[in-house]
Amino acid sequence: MNITILTLFPQMVEPFFQNSIMKRAVDNGLIRYTVCDFREQALDKHKSCDDVPFGGGAGMVIKCGPLDRALEMAGAASKRVVYASPSGKKFTEAYAKELSKEQDLVFICGHYEGVDQRIIDTWVDDEICIGDYVISSGEVATLVLIDAIYRLVEGVITEESLEEESFSGGLLEYPQYTRPETYCAKEVPAVLLSGHHANICQWRVMQRLEKTKKNRPELLETAALDADSRATLNGLFGYSAKGTDDNG
Repeated sequence: MNITILTLFPQMVEPFFQNSIMKRAVDNGLIRYTVCDFREQALDKHKSCDDVPFGGGAGMVIKCGPLDRALEMAGAASKRVVYASPSGKKFTEAYAKELSKEQDLVFICGHYEGVDQRIIDTWVDDEICIGDYVISSGEVATLVLIDAIYRLVEGVITEESLEEESFSGGLLEYPQYTRPETYCAKEVPAVLLSGHHANICQWRVMQRLEKTKKNRPELLETAALDADSRATLNGLFGYSAKGTDDNG
């Protein structure tokens, strides 16, 4: 996958690609990236990229010119262009999977009060909201999108690691434990020490159902549950599981 990021603050973005799993993906040639400072495309002597909004209001708006020229130079006309914005569509795991299949993605990092709407109308394919809140940096929001997307690219993370993560099958992930077996008088659940794989699997399913009901009950409306999981959910939690797949 080829990732291009257009930003006014490249120093906020570069370290992400130089650490941890992303660094391995880059080193292995699975991810290629370019960080472009679109301030370089400003033509005035002050390299200004923002101005006051027409109609009045607080803050500044990113101007069309520098960003438009940067998008042209990035060849964005033939690529999928993503803009993180509180006004966009809700970001989900399914959306991340869809974007992970693209060969080329261009990300626009907004700042201040955002970018001129004409840039969005002309260039942007996906205006995406990462959550119902506002943050000051489009760079941070863009990196959230990239982190959710690139890890789903084939070869970045093993299929086994992805199978039982949160949102796989529509449920949250079960709790995880490691050594020591006792810490601050709290014990690792005995079933995880038993070596009985069927019981461990059953416990994990139960934990996923319980955690999802507690923290994100709305996910249960569309979770893909087999017959056993549906019976467990309905029987133990008194919940009517709707919109599920009965594989039994």
